Amino acid sequence: MKIVENPPRDTWESLLARPVQDHKTIKKIVKPIIRKVERKGDKALYKLAEEYDHVKLSSLLVTEEELNAAAERIDDNLRKAIDLAVKNITAFHQKQADDELVVETMPGVICRRKSVPIEKVGLYVPGGTAPLFSTVLMLGIPARIAGCREIVLATPPDRSGNVHPAILYAANQVGVTRIVKAGGAQAVAAMTFGTESVPRVHKIFGPGNQYVTAAKQFVTRYGIAIDMPAGPSEVAVIADAQCPPAFVAADLLSQAEHGVDSQVILVSTDKAVLEGVSKEVDRQLQELPRKEIASKALENSLAILVEDDQQAIDLINDYGPEHLILAMENAVEAGEKIINAGSVFLGNYTPESAGDYASGTNHTLPTNGYAKAYSGVSVDSFVRKITFQEISPAGLKNIGPAIETMAHAEELHAHKQAVSIRLNYLANNGNQ
Repeated sequence: MKIVENPPRDTWESLLARPVQDHKTIKKIVKPIIRKVERKGDKALYKLAEEYDHVKLSSLLVTEEELNAAAERIDDNLRKAIDLAVKNITAFHQKQADDELVVETMPGVICRRKSVPIEKVGLYVPGGTAPLFSTVLMLGIPARIAGCREIVLATPPDRSGNVHPAILYAANQVGVTRIVKAGGAQAVAAMTFGTESVPRVHKIFGPGNQYVTAAKQFVTRYGIAIDMPAGPSEVAVIADAQCPPAFVAADLLSQAEHGVDSQVILVSTDKAVLEGVSKEVDRQLQELPRKEIASKALENSLAILVEDDQQAIDLINDYGPEHLILAMENAVEAGEKIINAGSVFLGNYTPESAGDYASGTNHTLPTNGYAKAYSGVSVDSFVRKITFQEISPAGLKNIGPAIETMAHAEELHAHKQAVSIRLNYLANNGNQ
């Protein structure tokens, strides 16, 4: 890893710049795909499956038989691990479900807010270089807890036309209602417009490559909501002298193996830590099956020496990482100073992999600096907050004059009249 020593604050932004993507070229590829699916529906999906997934499908939908057979097709230990993850993710997300909020803001004026599930949601699960069945859990569980009526999952098939059994097993565990054999921008388009086989949804969730991300952003112009803008995966680590370098190196590589455009950042006040971790990265890299991918990602990565812990925290808050590991003696205390991060992992025994799979928190997180403005996926992502108000005659007398005064000041006469007509009625009908 390239080591940068004490970079001036005014260079941080350029130093920490994410890998640049060619958005114009990506959009030129994505837009025609979306248009094809909009015009031709299932026919386009079958043709695009041949073109991009190299498979001739007989059906776009996973059958009940395929779904039921999935449990027998995966290893017993994996099945038990998925069941454990379901339990933990459910436990954490169940606590996020809101009770209805009721407030009497003044006598006779009752305001309420309740959570209403989004009726139809689409979950995109990548299948490319790795079957991300964990993403099924991270999206499906909060959708089920929220009460979404229709949960559509789209994922690319393999060259035999099958979906990985672990993805199917996970989908069955979390209550997915329909599974579509489609990947890439075409899957996003299918859930946006609806086809003969795929229902139109109201909101699309899930990670993906640059084409999926571009497609998600493109379809928002059709009234479809998305979970968040997303880019390549990333991790930042602040490490001090008490960290085991092998642990930190493993964490950096666990993120680097996601894709060639992933980015990992290591920050420390101790140069020996940076050098020790860098050596461990080189050693462990040679043992990885995805060594080539991780090596490319490391080209986007840095080890940064800073003067003190506060500067390290300032730099990280400036960067706004998707994942942040605090491999520090005072990790809990330092964590309270973090204001820009998707998810924070405290201490030497909290690997980022735990959040990716089974600790209970969600791994669908904002990347590319969006952690400064966006939260990760939660039950809240799958609901809308609807407010209600109910005003009694006495309440209208209490609040009405203020409304009249404000409406008059804004020169919105009809707004004022809507209150005045009611107050006049009350005054002339027995002061009810």
